[in-house]
Amino acid sequence: MNVRRRLIPLAAAAAALAALSACSTDSAAAGNTGKFDVVASFYPMAFLAERIGGDHVHVTSLTEPGQEPHDLEISAKQTAQLQESDAVLYLKNLQPSVDDAVNQSEIKTKIDAAGLTSLEKHGNEVGGHAAEHDDEHGEEAGGEDPHIWLDPVKYAEVAKGVGAAFEKADPDHAADYKANTAALVKKLDALNTRFENGLRNTDTKVFITTHAAFGYLAERYGLTEEAINGLDPESEPSADRVKDLERMAKADGVTTVFYETLVSDKTAKTIASDAGLKTDVLDPIEGITAKSRGKDYFSVQEANLKALQGALGAK
Repeated sequence: MNVRRRLIPLAAAAAALAALSACSTDSAAAGNTGKFDVVASFYPMAFLAERIGGDHVHVTSLTEPGQEPHDLEISAKQTAQLQESDAVLYLKNLQPSVDDAVNQSEIKTKIDAAGLTSLEKHGNEVGGHAAEHDDEHGEEAGGEDPHIWLDPVKYAEVAKGVGAAFEKADPDHAADYKANTAALVKKLDALNTRFENGLRNTDTKVFITTHAAFGYLAERYGLTEEAINGLDPESEPSADRVKDLERMAKADGVTTVFYETLVSDKTAKTIASDAGLKTDVLDPIEGITAKSRGKDYFSVQEANLKALQGALGAK
């Protein structure tokens, strides 16, 4: 996954905006919908905007369902959407092309989810995924793990910040935004409690993933994530790495290699076959597709909890 930094010239954005203005069928996607128009960078941000904004917002996601968000390149049309919208909600350092477009836009309300909670470095603990991101995606995150939404507690902190930003930017509907935020946070708190209770007593605390997205979740619930070090999800694991994982699996009682829905399961199945392990899905919830084990964040997280309970031997 090689993401190239691409600066979209403002002239190109202006040209695209003019084209959009001439086409009434695209007007809703480009802004001016009569609602509070929010552009979200990818699904976890769009989900927050929709839940908090309710009927008062029109949300457009820059990342299509099924698209790997790290690979996103912003088009001139999407840059024009930013210019026409009331707010943008994104996660800095996850999608460099989004960062570039946001920096160039004159949009008044720019909400960076990474600034609404504390980020941590999980690179050494989860197979160097953060460092891999820095190398492959040109990010300058200092090795900080961006996958905050997979921890319900951190996601709730972000939700509170987004709600406050909506209240300030669209004060006419502040009371509704406040109420919607409170309801969402309450539901995230309940999800956190289910994870805490569901993973408290398990045979093992170690799980293997092909995508090291679950560092925050693992830390929150006292687990250890073992990522497949230095491997692209599409590539074959090295013989040495398979042997290391096999030894670790036997020592720690690991039963399952997890893979995700937006990339191939080839690596997970290769390792599982060589090590005599099972495979299952642990979804990083970067997008919802027909393959997702649920229709929204909460239902997919419930499926993730069930998968972890099965793999870890929850009692």
